[in-house]
Amino acid sequence: MKIEFLPEAKVELDEAVEYYELQVNGLGKNFKSIAKSTIKRVATFPTAWTEIRPNIRRCIMHKFPYNVLYSIEKDYILIIAISHHHRYPNYWEARI
Repeated sequence: MKIEFLPEAKVELDEAVEYYELQVNGLGKNFKSIAKSTIKRVATFPTAWTEIRPNIRRCIMHKFPYNVLYSIEKDYILIIAISHHHRYPNYWEARI
């Protein structure tokens, strides 16, 4: 299934990649790779993860404290947020 990002979610992904790359050389690249594989799993099995709000699901990333929050639309998956576990939990709700 096709993937689309809200602009804010794309910024969150890019900022997380940049942050981890500044911490350890190559870690940002690793984060991005794991984020992409998580999103690929979501696209392949969109209904496999917990629905946390009506039509909003959460897939937890491996190895990093992040969630991919998304909705299943008619022709695509919409990535709503790349959310850090320790960030204010419902900050992204204004986006929907």
